[in-house]
Amino acid sequence: MKQTTQILMVATAAVLAAAGGLRAGVISGTVNPAKADSVVYINAIPGKTFPAPAKPFDIDQKSLMFHPHVTAAPVGATVQFLNSDKVQHNIFWPSINGDKKMSHNMGTWPMGEQRSFKFDTPGVVPLLCNVHPEMSAYIVVSPTPYYAVTDASGGFKIADVPDGSYTVTAWHEGMKILAKPVALSGNATVDFSLSK
Repeated sequence: MKQTTQILMVATAAVLAAAGGLRAGVISGTVNPAKADSVVYINAIPGKTFPAPAKPFDIDQKSLMFHPHVTAAPVGATVQFLNSDKVQHNIFWPSINGDKKMSHNMGTWPMGEQRSFKFDTPGVVPLLCNVHPEMSAYIVVSPTPYYAVTDASGGFKIADVPDGSYTVTAWHEGMKILAKPVALSGNATVDFSLSK
């Protein structure tokens, strides 16, 4: 009886330890200047890899604009590009994270056609259209599935993050990228003030 009780106590402790290891929290805060469409993400975590998302992300070309203007997606994500305009559009990017060797041109296609691309390299992807040089947009490919896009007041919330120490990065179009260390135990707050 005593041995059975000890086995149950050890098993219970193991379950509690495992549950503690699965504890997840929230990293929240603001990005200033307070604007929508900033992207905040957790940098690569040593020794951790993540599966590619099963569902693709969508970017449309409509009314001579990219919709949305800023898309955040984890590394390994497939992005579907649709042309909803009555004119032909092109999509290309001159670099990924400033590396011009990563440039790519997807070609030009008519209304109703869709093309896809899988982004296996994390970083900022500036999207352009050869046909309409006034068109531009961005994809921010996060190295982890822990990311968020800010709301109109610059607020963000990254949920379901396991406890641990991370580097969190904030990006906004035309601003310098800023990274900060964060120690998460349950919940953590981090605020960013970006500059040009």
